[in-house]
Amino acid sequence: MQIYLVGGAVRDRLLGLECKDKDYVVVGANPDKMLSLGYTQVGSQFPVFLHPDTHAEYALARTERKSGLGYKGFICDFSPDVSLDDDLIRRDLTINAIAYDEANDTYIDPTGGLDDLKNRVLRHISPAFCEDPLRILRVCRFAAKLHSFGFKIAQQTLDLMQSMTQSGELATLTPERVFLEIEKALNTPSPAVFFYLLHSIGALEYIMPELEALHGVPGPKKWHPEIDSFVHTLMALDRISYYSEDSVTRFAVLCHDLGKALTPKELWPHHPDHGPHGIGPLKTMCARLKVPRAYEDFASVVVYYHSFIHHLYDKGAEGIVSHFEDLDGYRRPERIKPFALCCKADFLGRKGFENRPFPRSDYFLAMFSLTTTVKAAEFVAQGLKGPAIKEAMHQKRVKLVTEFLKMLPKTELDGSANALPPDVLQSLEIEKKKEGLSALVI
Repeated sequence: MQIYLVGGAVRDRLLGLECKDKDYVVVGANPDKMLSLGYTQVGSQFPVFLHPDTHAEYALARTERKSGLGYKGFICDFSPDVSLDDDLIRRDLTINAIAYDEANDTYIDPTGGLDDLKNRVLRHISPAFCEDPLRILRVCRFAAKLHSFGFKIAQQTLDLMQSMTQSGELATLTPERVFLEIEKALNTPSPAVFFYLLHSIGALEYIMPELEALHGVPGPKKWHPEIDSFVHTLMALDRISYYSEDSVTRFAVLCHDLGKALTPKELWPHHPDHGPHGIGPLKTMCARLKVPRAYEDFASVVVYYHSFIHHLYDKGAEGIVSHFEDLDGYRRPERIKPFALCCKADFLGRKGFENRPFPRSDYFLAMFSLTTTVKAAEFVAQGLKGPAIKEAMHQKRVKLVTEFLKMLPKTELDGSANALPPDVLQSLEIEKKKEGLSALVI
């Protein structure tokens, strides 16, 4: 019996990344042997065992043969005579098919993964890659995870992924498995790369058609020099990834402009009420993908209200306090900072806006913090009851915000500092014509 460290643990080790989970492959054993050594079996289709002390996963070396549609349509052979090479060459990418012999400090690399790691290439191992449609999502996720290292997908692999998309097998994937890959992608350093790649090979319209529908929908050039609403969404997602590692917050930004796809063309490039209009496609998408409730709840808030911050001062202190109440901020204060970050990412996720100041989000948080100092106990002591307490608290919060607004600069209150000057807009438009969609995102 031989044991080797395999997969992502080896890849990340060679890239100098922290590896949280270690997976091992066991050659020359069978389930009875593993059980006799104290391992606990957790898999049935292809036995996986947990180490009795470390609880790391140890899988028997196996081969796979396509037997039906989807990622579950395989017959596995995990007999003791399956070799390490047999196990490695059934994997998806060469960089994931490197094994490490910890006892002898040696690498086993039957598919050229070490060279591809050095050259920063994501390359499929064999034509068998196309047997599992889930690999389309996995490769895009690896591209997002390793984007900062300079990894690119080999053209032959991209071509194969595109042909797999056209085969229709993406429809065989379960919603839970699809969203799990989306969630993992949202947790990568560059999640926008994941969605851009799915779009580029035609897979996004099958996975998230509500998001794909934003492609080609224009925004007003004054506020969206990048023009395309899909590009803006990915740029905003890229910006929120700097501020928050929380996948729920990132998902909300990904969905924030879904309503723009429903705007009648005769109203383009403006999108009145696109926030409220976005709730319908958000609910449809979340139901189809079986998105967890926490994701949908916060995304609903961001989708509906994200534009309000751009008109924050229009109704004065009364409107601002009412906005805090609409966000249910006083019962759920933990959502206010993520909401403000989403609004900031929406503003900065535009061509030419990336490094502009947006103090409005900080003022927004400061005003909310100020209003949380108002406590019901003060008014209970005055003898007020029920609705009268609520109204008194509201009015005191309005008074506090009114005083705060007096300290803000005029350019903040009238929004004149936020728009790009005409000469900058013109230069960006010239630059935009030289670029493709990928240049804006990747």
